Amino acid sequence: MATPLRRYSCDSAPQTVEWMSAIAEFLRPYKPLMDAHVVNFFKDRLWELVDEEWMECLRKESVEILLKLPSGFVRDYWPGSLQEFVLKLRSLAVHREPVSHPILHNLHMASLGTVIAQGMNSKKKHEVEILTGVISRIAGDYGAETIIDVGSGQGYLAQVLAFEYHFSVIAIDASLHHAAVTNSRAERIKKHYAARCAENQHLKVPKTVTCHVLSSESLTSFSTAVIPENRAEQCIEPSLVLAGLHACGDLSVNMLRAFIDCERVKALVSIGCCYNLLSEESCEKISASSGFPISSAAKLSSLILGKSMRDLACQSAERWRNLTQEIALQNFDVHAFRAAFQMLLEKHFPEVLKSSPSIGRQGKALRRQRFRRVLESHLVAEASDNFPSASKEQCVVEASKPVDTEEVEAVVGCCNHFEPTGRLGCGTLQDADFCEIWKDVLPFCELIGPFWSLRAALGPVVETYILLDRLLFLQEQSNSVEAVLVPIFDPILSPRNMAIIARKTDADSPRL
Repeated sequence: MATPLRRYSCDSAPQTVEWMSAIAEFLRPYKPLMDAHVVNFFKDRLWELVDEEWMECLRKESVEILLKLPSGFVRDYWPGSLQEFVLKLRSLAVHREPVSHPILHNLHMASLGTVIAQGMNSKKKHEVEILTGVISRIAGDYGAETIIDVGSGQGYLAQVLAFEYHFSVIAIDASLHHAAVTNSRAERIKKHYAARCAENQHLKVPKTVTCHVLSSESLTSFSTAVIPENRAEQCIEPSLVLAGLHACGDLSVNMLRAFIDCERVKALVSIGCCYNLLSEESCEKISASSGFPISSAAKLSSLILGKSMRDLACQSAERWRNLTQEIALQNFDVHAFRAAFQMLLEKHFPEVLKSSPSIGRQGKALRRQRFRRVLESHLVAEASDNFPSASKEQCVVEASKPVDTEEVEAVVGCCNHFEPTGRLGCGTLQDADFCEIWKDVLPFCELIGPFWSLRAALGPVVETYILLDRLLFLQEQSNSVEAVLVPIFDPILSPRNMAIIARKTDADSPRL
């Protein structure tokens, strides 16, 4: 078996640069694989992008093993080069399991009751309970009384900070609907807490602000103008904390820049998401305020991600590892049928492909809901040690089941009924020989699982590079800022679990 490779560190700027350089060097040769779209799997013969020996080895593996591969799992009989590839990925990806960091040590977390937790699923409740505890500790170190919740959504984080931790909270979101929901929920929660509080106790309710934070300058200006009620008639400059739970795309980056630029913002707690929505300076040729890259070292490395790689960074190895065999096989089947449908469009309706339509989105939300229910049931079952796992033999049998002609014809019949090509404005499916196309691609269907697994394994490393770019941006601010990258959520329940926590340093401020 291949020897495990080194682990990297990001405790200092030089160490972070070394880690990022290693990632950039490793990823460059695999750019074609990361840029590939699975919908073109058959059309572009994408399996040829992968080492033939690797594909021949992995096509014999069970679905269970393929789902573990993105998490760094290897078998000792695999080709040495494949083992080295997977182990190198594992060494380059940031650790996602919660660690014993001083910030999390003896952390006080409010237990959320049914009233304030109304509307939260188990994932959101898990995130809010932990993150509010972290924010409270960071704010307490500076004596900060005001939190700015950036990208507040429906106000779950803001309301817990206000009602449970008694902070003044300003909730910023671009959606008027979200602001209305936040205000409505806050009034209901206020009535509940008012009934429990002493008559003279003043309840703090989050203030909602609806605006598009399109730049760090706008967020900085807003933060500078904030004056808490209890400081309005005082001459004391209030300390602010910027917080964001899964602030999408460039919003997380604007938070970092505003933290640096606004003197009154003393601390930052940011958990980003939606890397696919990031603007990329070198790729899209826009201003220097792009969402990636933002550190000087990353700009010098000239590694261009592009939309496909940023999409890939959103993959979750932990969640795939915990999929059931049934759902995994269903996902691979969906990829196969969608790729075959791409062949049909290429052959019979090439003009449709030129318009780049969004195909296959119907039902995706339902699949995600089902996926989340399965994950949550797994977590509950694991806690009681009663979850029955499928055996390897079952996995192999299921993975090797061929799709027969009757199944294909049934799928075609279903497609005829719903007329998907009709929705695309290109006639009905009866005009195309879908069965003939399916017979042509059927021998290659078993390669989709291995291809997908190898490509997905690169996702955590791409995300690590994006996160390190943000951390390094803060570390490059000389000694005026201290920043850390810490996993704070369960990565299975909340895949985007890496928090960037930063504080401005002075003689009296505690260290992270």
